[in-house]
Amino acid sequence: MTSDVIEAHVRRLPRVDEGWIPRPVPRAELERALLAGTVAGFASHPLDNVRGNALMLLDRDPDKEFGMRGLQEGMDLERVLSLVETAAGAPIDRDARYGPVDIRPGPIVEACTPAGERLAQACARGETVVLATGHPTGLAHLYHELAGFLRARGARIVERAHGASWRDGHLGHAWFVDHWDGVAMLTDGREPRHTHWPHAMHRILEDGAPDLVFADHGFAGAAIEAGVETISIADVNDPALLVAKAQGRTEHVLVFDDHVDPAAYWPVFQALVEPALRAT
Repeated sequence: MTSDVIEAHVRRLPRVDEGWIPRPVPRAELERALLAGTVAGFASHPLDNVRGNALMLLDRDPDKEFGMRGLQEGMDLERVLSLVETAAGAPIDRDARYGPVDIRPGPIVEACTPAGERLAQACARGETVVLATGHPTGLAHLYHELAGFLRARGARIVERAHGASWRDGHLGHAWFVDHWDGVAMLTDGREPRHTHWPHAMHRILEDGAPDLVFADHGFAGAAIEAGVETISIADVNDPALLVAKAQGRTEHVLVFDDHVDPAAYWPVFQALVEPALRAT
């Protein structure tokens, strides 16, 4: 998409503060906004990274398994790439080793609808929900907005294992579970940190499993491994959660670029909350 087309789309979009106000938004507007914010379009992770991470997952690299076992069963590179391209809605050239990977906006909105229906059920039933992200730079604002929306409509956002700590077995580094406005994150005691590891979610679940988890990376993987119902976010270079879905271990996996401007995720928020708005 050319820069002048993107600029034209941006001019038609609401201001960021308006974007996060829950309201019915036409699907075409959501899809334009996903492209304009680069949540969809060419992913920030190129093909060599996507292929490389898939191969590392198949080779049982724990950093790519997100705390789940048995992901290699029935899987090879062709199968994993097929899962990614189906979820992203765009083909992956099997003969190429380098180049862009495309994410179409339509599948993002489509995946948000059943996930949003499950969130609406959690609100109606007053269920306990844990929101947790291992990607605080890009995704935290989306999680914060969801936490506020769900809480206001009856879900119980729980902050379990707050302050739980442990030390890295190799380096001896201290890590903590902290909750920022209802969202669990791994911290070093001062600030949130990016992580693929499941250890923080292990502490959360030891403090009591919720009815539903909304998470990514190892937070999602650990919950799925423990049998807790989970809605997860995955980028195209993180296929573990898609493999878990293909194996029947989880139902809802939203695939989009997880490392863009935090303000750009408002269309995902609107698509997720639409079923609850429709129910009221």
